[in-house]
Amino acid sequence: MTEQKIAEILLTKKAVTLDLKKGYKWVSGIIAPIYCDNRVLMSYPPERQIVIDALLNTIKENNIEFDVLAGTATSGIPWAAFLADQLNKPMVYVRAKIKDHGRENIIEGVLELGQKVLVIEDLISTGGSSLSVVEALKEAGNEITACLAIFTYLLPESAEGFGKADCPLYTLTNFKTLIEVAEEQNYISTEEKQAALSWSQDRWDWAKKVGLE
Repeated sequence: MTEQKIAEILLTKKAVTLDLKKGYKWVSGIIAPIYCDNRVLMSYPPERQIVIDALLNTIKENNIEFDVLAGTATSGIPWAAFLADQLNKPMVYVRAKIKDHGRENIIEGVLELGQKVLVIEDLISTGGSSLSVVEALKEAGNEITACLAIFTYLLPESAEGFGKADCPLYTLTNFKTLIEVAEEQNYISTEEKQAALSWSQDRWDWAKKVGLE
């Protein structure tokens, strides 16, 4: 039920938008029928609290033990901050790259050697940026107990990457669930649902097959 509820929130607050006619071009060059920006949820307190509660429940239900929360810069930072406040836990955040000035930090905040860290992300696509954070924290001498995110596109690269990194990944909802909810609530038609689901099977050639290239 949580997966469906979170998917519904993403759709109603337009944190996720769907466009089967034009699609959205990602930085990687992939054209997708979906674009996710969970930062939108920061502006809606009731829905924001539902997401926070779901993240807290995921931590509890999976017995995730940690000393410090680490937000990914920039989109994971607010969610890590919300959780740190609720749990009265220390928090750090991890930059995408080392600063080129000052103390040249990549990890901001106080992190002691050997502490257990829970990484907080807003969404997972291929998992590359999140796994870079995991690697940076490991190189700093810390143990990563898990990565927790709001949404995942369910791309095979992410499952493979987190498996190789020996880092459990937990997400509140996912691409398949969101597409199912979108059809149920008439955001998309059954035909559009099938077209969207076909993207997850062959995303590199999807745009050409549906006539967007």
